[in-house]
Amino acid sequence: MRGTMHLVDSEDAGWLLQLLGPTMIRKSRSRHRELGITDKIGERAVAAMQDMLGRNGPMSRAAIALRLAPMGIPVEGQAIHHLVRLAALEGVVCFGPDNGGEKTYDLLRRWPAADRAVDDPQAELARRYLRAYGPAGPEDMAAWSGLPLKTARAAFDRIDGELIEVVIGGSPSWMLESRAHWLDDTPSDALAVRLLPAFDTYLLGYKDRDLGAPAEYARRIHPGGGIIRPALMVDGRALGTWMRNRRGQRLAITVKAFRDLPAEIIPALEDEAADIGRFLGMPAALSVVPGSI
Repeated sequence: MRGTMHLVDSEDAGWLLQLLGPTMIRKSRSRHRELGITDKIGERAVAAMQDMLGRNGPMSRAAIALRLAPMGIPVEGQAIHHLVRLAALEGVVCFGPDNGGEKTYDLLRRWPAADRAVDDPQAELARRYLRAYGPAGPEDMAAWSGLPLKTARAAFDRIDGELIEVVIGGSPSWMLESRAHWLDDTPSDALAVRLLPAFDTYLLGYKDRDLGAPAEYARRIHPGGGIIRPALMVDGRALGTWMRNRRGQRLAITVKAFRDLPAEIIPALEDEAADIGRFLGMPAALSVVPGSI
């Protein structure tokens, strides 16, 4: 999604590629032309990879290039990378087992359950998106998935009978009707304090990120160049960034707050830091730099 690799269940690989692959391929066409990869050459290369991997099993990118070059298929520089990526986006190849530290590629059809189909991929992705991110709108799904806005709107239309409309900040959004009971839930008095890692999907789930990263702090979370820094989130809003450094068998976690943090946040923040240490198998020590610039 968005041209970025994601970890998904193998059962979802096939239908997700069916839905997302064509968009990613279209976005790569200008680069393909620069590399001498026409549509016809791409078709020949993908067919050849399907044949050679079917006969030989997993192969490295270099080995694939050696087989394609005599066929007059460009493999120099970034060309072989884009050819293998094309085959992956078409649902033909996937990563295979490492061979002495070298990446290999294999046929996706050999991966268990990767050929599972769903009746309506657009509807299914919209349904899954709203389970995780609703309330949200088609613009948010388009930004999150990389699909055209027209496709995201069509996906919402396909599940219209499952949705209810709500208003957030004066603008309409939608959520699954099956989650309508959330609107009646009494908010917890406990603060939700989280140390999110870099590139956390919560901060990439919407077109407008103002709810998660207020405008005055946005550049500290999203400095540009595609970077998303680790963030301290309190009740869903960014109040700082953080970093971790390993010092021997101990972990130092430093939080750089955007402003002085309320005292009631600190115990929950200490628990969150300790849980990161637990996950990494070492004790963690927390330090907070208040009002950091």
